[in-house]
Amino acid sequence: MKLSIVIVSYNVRRYLDKCLESVQRALEGIEAEVFVVDNASADDTMAVLPGRYPWVRFIANSDNVGFARANNQAIRLSAGEYVLLLNPDTTVAPHTLRDALSFMDNHQQAGGAGVKMHNEDGTVAPESRRAIPTPWVSALKMLGFTGRYYMSHLPWDAPCQIEVISGAFCLLRRKALDQIGLLDEAFFMYGEDIDLSFRLLKAGWENWYLPLDITHYKGRSTRKSDYRYVHVFYQAMLIFFRKHYSHLSIFYTVPVKMAIYFRAFIALIDLLRQKLHL
Repeated sequence: MKLSIVIVSYNVRRYLDKCLESVQRALEGIEAEVFVVDNASADDTMAVLPGRYPWVRFIANSDNVGFARANNQAIRLSAGEYVLLLNPDTTVAPHTLRDALSFMDNHQQAGGAGVKMHNEDGTVAPESRRAIPTPWVSALKMLGFTGRYYMSHLPWDAPCQIEVISGAFCLLRRKALDQIGLLDEAFFMYGEDIDLSFRLLKAGWENWYLPLDITHYKGRSTRKSDYRYVHVFYQAMLIFFRKHYSHLSIFYTVPVKMAIYFRAFIALIDLLRQKLHL
C-alpha cells in the first residue's frame, strides 16, 4: 500500500463531500486507502456519505474525541508507506498527491511535506510555511512581526525546507512516524501539527514545502466565534510551550506565558463585544 489518507470530520458534510470527490480524482493510479473518522457530527455526514463513497472506510465516534486522537485511531489501522493527514474542508488538485509522493520517494530524508494552500478567494495562505514558535519567534509574532513565523523569505514556486507542516495537508513518511510516535493527544485541536513537526526535526528528519496546490476553506469544522475555540486554541499554545520550553529560564518563560494569557483575554473581550454588538 502506497498511501493512507486520514480525514477527521465534524459537522462539515458538504465540504467533506467535495473533499472526497477531489481525493478520488487525485488518487487515480495510486494504491491507496482512505479513512474518515467522524467525531460525532450532528449533521447528516454518516447518513449520507458512506453510501456515496463505499471505497472509504468510515469510523463513527460516539463523542468528539478531538483532532489528534481521531487521527491516531485511523493511523493505527492504516498500512500505507505514507500517511496523509487531510482536513475535510480542503480540495486537492488532480496532480498534487502523485507529485507529492514522487518528491518523497526521491528525498529519503524528508519526514514530512506540506503544500501550497489557497484560500477560498484564490490567494495563497501564509500558513503553508511556518517556523517553530520559539519564544523569540512567538514574541515577534505577537508584536505583529509575522515574517519570520511565516518564513516569508522563502519562494512560493520551488520546494524548500520549512519547520512546521500544516495539519490541513500533512504528508508523513511511515518510517519517520514510527520513529517519533503518533500525534500527541494532549492537544485536543490546534498545535498538534506544530508539535509533530518539531519532533520530526528533532529526530533528524526534514520538513518540506512543495509548490503543489490545494484549496483550504479555513475553519469550516470549527466555530471561531465561540468561547470554546478561544480556550482550545490558547490552551494548545500553552501545552506546546510547557512541553518543549519549560526548561528555559523564567526570564523567558514568564513573559511568554503572560503574553499568551493576555492574547487569550483580548480574544475573549472581542467575542464578548461581538455577542453584545458593541
